[in-house]
Amino acid sequence: MIIIGIGSNLPSEIYGAPAANCEAALGVLEERGLSITKRARWYESAPVPVSDQPWFVNGAVAVETALSPRSLLELLHDIEHGFGRVRRVRNEARILDLDLIAYDDLVIEGEEGPVLPHPRMHERAFVLLPLRELAPDWIHPTLKTPIEELVSALPEGQEGQEIRAVE
Repeated sequence: MIIIGIGSNLPSEIYGAPAANCEAALGVLEERGLSITKRARWYESAPVPVSDQPWFVNGAVAVETALSPRSLLELLHDIEHGFGRVRRVRNEARILDLDLIAYDDLVIEGEEGPVLPHPRMHERAFVLLPLRELAPDWIHPTLKTPIEELVSALPEGQEGQEIRAVE
């Protein structure tokens, strides 16, 4: 199962509010050749680390693709750029954030390609809550920990609440 995390906390000129950016990203992922096989609900979550920037809209999708992890990550960065994201500072507010969370059970470390699974995913409610929806039996391939235990062990202050309707 290939998992992509989706997030936004800034409006865009093209799509509008962060929730609309996230919804539009789903269409672009499919236009660019990914097959979305399952999607989680949208969640509202505080920025990590804590800051005064706006809360995020976050979710996740499971996809199928023949792309390698590196090529998939390059595609995700290209889509972000198309939405107007400019990478300047780590953890800054952004129009669109597409993260490669997991690529099957692959474990990749080092600087040669994407780090898989995503190195901080187990510390982030905005990743784990949607992931639990997509794959309730998922086990972290390096920590060997089930998703439910990862959610229970989230650091204090990690918040996330389901958004009932997207405007």
